[in-house]
Amino acid sequence: MMNAPTLKLSLGALQYYWPRQTIFDFYQAIAASPVDIIYLGETVCSRRHELRLSDWIDIADLMRDSGKEAVLSTQVLLESGIEVSAMHKVTGNPDYLIEANDMGAVQRLSAAQRPFVGGLHLNIYNQPALTWLASLGATRWVAPLEMKHQDLSALIQDGPKDLQTEVFAYGRMPLAFSARCFTARQRNLPKDDCQFACMDHPDGLMLKTRESEDFLVLNGIQTQSARVHNLIDELPRMQSMGVAVARISPQAQHTHEILALFDAVRRGTLAPHDARTQLQPLVPDQSCNGYWHGQPGLDLVETQTLATA
Repeated sequence: MMNAPTLKLSLGALQYYWPRQTIFDFYQAIAASPVDIIYLGETVCSRRHELRLSDWIDIADLMRDSGKEAVLSTQVLLESGIEVSAMHKVTGNPDYLIEANDMGAVQRLSAAQRPFVGGLHLNIYNQPALTWLASLGATRWVAPLEMKHQDLSALIQDGPKDLQTEVFAYGRMPLAFSARCFTARQRNLPKDDCQFACMDHPDGLMLKTRESEDFLVLNGIQTQSARVHNLIDELPRMQSMGVAVARISPQAQHTHEILALFDAVRRGTLAPHDARTQLQPLVPDQSCNGYWHGQPGLDLVETQTLATA
């Protein structure tokens, strides 16, 4: 039996709107973390202006100098010519790999014959689509949140052998994007005069049911799950499947500690069950893993973890 490939850890692009200095301080700390790959850039809303592209490139330079792989991410939902132009500037950067989060970015990178990462929101669900994406230049792809591990394992086995697979392993799940800004709407503000309300919600704005149960998180035009997708005890399975990268999504508190726990599990110095126990106080809401097991996404399925190789 061949040894499973070494699993890398990535830090996804920041989903929330934080003050400029907070962002710089956050990534300064991340530079000393065990994460291997850092995704950088504004992927949610073009009105968020604390950092410009040049600032993200400065952070990418810092990450590269710290021995990390830096990747520039494009915006997911493009609604104007200005946003398309911003995407062109990101995809035109020659120094870093690009994560393409919409098909417009894929087209630009493919036309330029540049390799890229196929982002989570491209929604690739089958082997012909995955093979097609690889033919356009993708060297890594991020599996959809809803894909159960049995289907993903089959895709990895039957798909292009030189295409790396990345799995969203921790964080509130980005479920949908809309032309309307729900965070602004909650304050009776129009999207074009939102007064940057997202800044007041560093982990998003919780939306509860009428029974006061946490339901969704509003993050500008993005809707997230309230519960936190958490696959820390599935890292051994990912390694055995051939997953190359496990992605952790940034949150306002404890990101560094979360990365350290994931690192300990992948290195075999901490048992997955013990890591889940230690992780729970750091999670901002209940954990879930239903999609990974073919169940409703908000479910938490208790499974027997595979032994590490």
